[in-house]
Amino acid sequence: MSTITLISGSTMGSAEYVAEHIAEILENDGFSTTVTHGPSLEELPLEGLWIVVTSTHGAGELPENIQPLADMILQQHPDLSNVTFGAIGIGSSEYDTFCAAIRSLERLLADHGAKLIGDRLEIDIMQHEIPEDPAEEWVKEWSKLL
Repeated sequence: MSTITLISGSTMGSAEYVAEHIAEILENDGFSTTVTHGPSLEELPLEGLWIVVTSTHGAGELPENIQPLADMILQQHPDLSNVTFGAIGIGSSEYDTFCAAIRSLERLLADHGAKLIGDRLEIDIMQHEIPEDPAEEWVKEWSKLL
């Protein structure tokens, strides 16, 4: 079974907590995982399974720790056709830009050939004080698609 690479982009740490929590769940279910917080493109395998977890910062931007990855993808145009991924966004529905970061990152990955597995999860912190809870339910369903 291949390793699932979890990639988090976070300002306050919630996306990191979610990524680490779902890595534990996946490992308990027999999957191998690697968790990276704000990785560079060189740190990532350009094949296999990814789960991208990011919060939305400011006016819909990616958090500072994952923006360099998006910039590298835009500049280097890597072939991501051997990557399949899941996407989790964390945001507040109080803002017009609710989960805009994961939507833009999902589009960027798809534009470079990566294929989304399942539906994107958008966690509203106004409804889920603990974002790990809906992420746990999502990853249990997502892993069945593999």
